[in-house]
Amino acid sequence: MAGFLFLGKKLYDARGILFRPLVHAGTLNSCYNALDRHVENGRVDQVALIYDSPVTKTVKKFTYRELRDSAAQCAGELTRWGVTKGDRVVIYMPMIPEAVISMLACACIGAIHSVVFGGFAPKELATRIEDARPKVVMCSSCGIEVNRIIPYKPLLDQAIALCTHKPGACVIVQRPQATVTLIRGRDHDWSAFMMGAPADCVPVAATDPHYILYTSGTTGKPKGVLRDNGGHLVALTWSMKNIYGVAPGEVYWAASDIGWVVGHSYIVYGPLFHGCTSVIYEGKSVGTPDPGAFWRVISEHGVSVLFCAPTAFRTIRREDPDAHYLRIYDISSLRMLFIAGERCDPDTLTWAEDQLGVPVIDHWWQTETGWSIGANCAGIELLPVRPGSCTKAVPGYDIQIFDTEGKPVSPGQNGNIAIKSPLPPGCLTTLWQNDTDFVRTYFATYPGYYYTSDAGYIDPEGYLWIMGRTDDIINIVGHRLLTGAMEEVLSYHPDVAECAVTGVHDPVKGEVPVGFMVLKSGLSRVPAKIERELVLMMRERIGPIASFKEVSVVKRLPKTWSGKILRGTIKKIADGVTFSVPPTIDDPVTLDEIREVLTGRGYPKG
Repeated sequence: MAGFLFLGKKLYDARGILFRPLVHAGTLNSCYNALDRHVENGRVDQVALIYDSPVTKTVKKFTYRELRDSAAQCAGELTRWGVTKGDRVVIYMPMIPEAVISMLACACIGAIHSVVFGGFAPKELATRIEDARPKVVMCSSCGIEVNRIIPYKPLLDQAIALCTHKPGACVIVQRPQATVTLIRGRDHDWSAFMMGAPADCVPVAATDPHYILYTSGTTGKPKGVLRDNGGHLVALTWSMKNIYGVAPGEVYWAASDIGWVVGHSYIVYGPLFHGCTSVIYEGKSVGTPDPGAFWRVISEHGVSVLFCAPTAFRTIRREDPDAHYLRIYDISSLRMLFIAGERCDPDTLTWAEDQLGVPVIDHWWQTETGWSIGANCAGIELLPVRPGSCTKAVPGYDIQIFDTEGKPVSPGQNGNIAIKSPLPPGCLTTLWQNDTDFVRTYFATYPGYYYTSDAGYIDPEGYLWIMGRTDDIINIVGHRLLTGAMEEVLSYHPDVAECAVTGVHDPVKGEVPVGFMVLKSGLSRVPAKIERELVLMMRERIGPIASFKEVSVVKRLPKTWSGKILRGTIKKIADGVTFSVPPTIDDPVTLDEIREVLTGRGYPKG
C-alpha cells in the first residue's frame, strides 16, 4: 500500500463544500501511515507511544511494532463483531493506551471512530451514541482524577438505556482501581477481546470519513465534526515539520486529552504520521503530585516540543510563581513550547518564556479546522514573537477581518474573523448527517467564507491577534469592546494568577463588564486594595468607555475540562438567567463559588 496519496486538482463545489480539501482520488489508510509504514522503513523498535500515568504510578512504552500489532489485533476483533468500512465505533475512555489502540484499530479497517471525552454524563454520551449509531462501544471501567475514581461503566449503561439505538457490543477495559460486572451477551472484556487474529489495513478513498468529533451546538444537539482521511493525513504530516519544527524520532508531547481535537491531532495522529514518539499523560499540571509534574515528564522522557493550553501554565504559575519545582529537573531537551486552546495573555507567555528559556509560541485553531489557522511556523522560519498574537496565517488559510455588515476592516481594527473558501486540507468536510446545519453555521454569515465566530484583528505588519469569541464582545452604549483586551490588562497585575471578564446586563448602558481574578498563592495583601488597583489600571489603559468598576477575587474560575473559561455561564448567573450546567465543566462547584461572590455584590440586579 502506498504511504501517501496523490493530490488532484479538482475542487468540489456542491452544497457549499467548495472549502473541501484539495485532495482528490487516490487511496490510503491512516493507520498504515501512522504505524505500518514506519515499521517497514526502519522504526520497528523505536518507541511510538509513552504512557505516563502519575495517578496510577505507571510508565509504559510501546514500540512502533508493538503498537501496530495491538492495533491490528483490535481491528481483527472489531471485524469479527461485524464492523466494516464506514461503520461507527464510539470510544469512551480515559487517557490510557487502549484508547489510542482503539482509534488506530478503527482507522485500520476504515471504520469511523467517535471519541467521547471520558466521564461525560449519561445524557451527553447518549446523544452522541444516538447520533453516531455505533456498532460497538469501547469503554473503560473507570477514569482516575487525581484522588478520586470516576466509574465509567455505570455511565455507559445509563446512556445506552436512554438510547433507541443499541450498540451490538461493548468492550470494557477492566482497570484494577474499579472492576465491573459485565452484561452477558453485550459486554466483553478487553483482555479476551485482544486474543483474536489481526486484521490488515483496508484501503480507503482519500475523501472517505476518518472520524467524528462532537463539539457543543447551539440547538442543544452536539455538532459532529467530520474529518476525511486524505486531507487529515496531509495537513498533520505537514504541520509536524513546518509548524512545530520536530523531526522524526523526536519526542513530542501534547498535554491534552484524546477526547478533544488536540488529542486526536497531536497525541495520536500527527506525531505517529511523522514518525515521532508521542506521550499520553494521565495526570494534571499540578496535583499529580505537585507543580513540577510537567517538568518531570519532560526530563524523564526527553521531550523536545511541548504543546498545552495556557491554563496549564497559569495553574503552575499560581502554585509555584517562582518556578522552584522547575529547578529540580533537567529540561534541557525542551526546544519549544506551543500553547493553544484559548487566548494566552501576554503576561503568562512572558513568564513561561522567562522560566523555560525557550521560544513560547501561541497559535490558534479550532475543532473544525483540526490544525493551526494562525501560527509562528517554526519549521519554516521563526518570526519574532509578539506576546498576545498567534503570529500570521498558516499557508493555506486566507484570513479576512469583517465588520458586522460583511465589509473588510482596516489593519488594526477589531472585527469578525473569517477564512476564504476553499479551506485547506485537514479541515472539516461537513457535520455528520447534517449538511444543512453545516452550511448555516459556517458559511451563511459571510457567503464564500468560513465564519470562525472568533473576533480579533490583523495589525499593519500582518500579525493576527485573537481577542476572544464574538459572543464575548460587550456592547456598552453602542461601543463594542472585547473581553480579551480587558483580561489582558488584568493579567499584567503582579498579584493576578488568572482572570476573566464578562459582560452583565445594565439597564442604562446595555452591558457593563465585571471582572474576576484568582490571586497567586501565598499573598498576604488585602484583596480590596488589589481590586481598586485593577479598576484604576483598566481606566488608564482602556479608558472610561470601558465602564469597568467591579472586579472580585474568586477561589477558582469555572472552566471546561480543556481549560476554556465559561464566561457565558458566569454572565447568566450574574443576570439571573436560567441555565444548564455545561456538560464539559471541570468542576460544577466552581459555579456555586461564583454565584456566592456575585450574590455578595448584589447580583442579579433588578
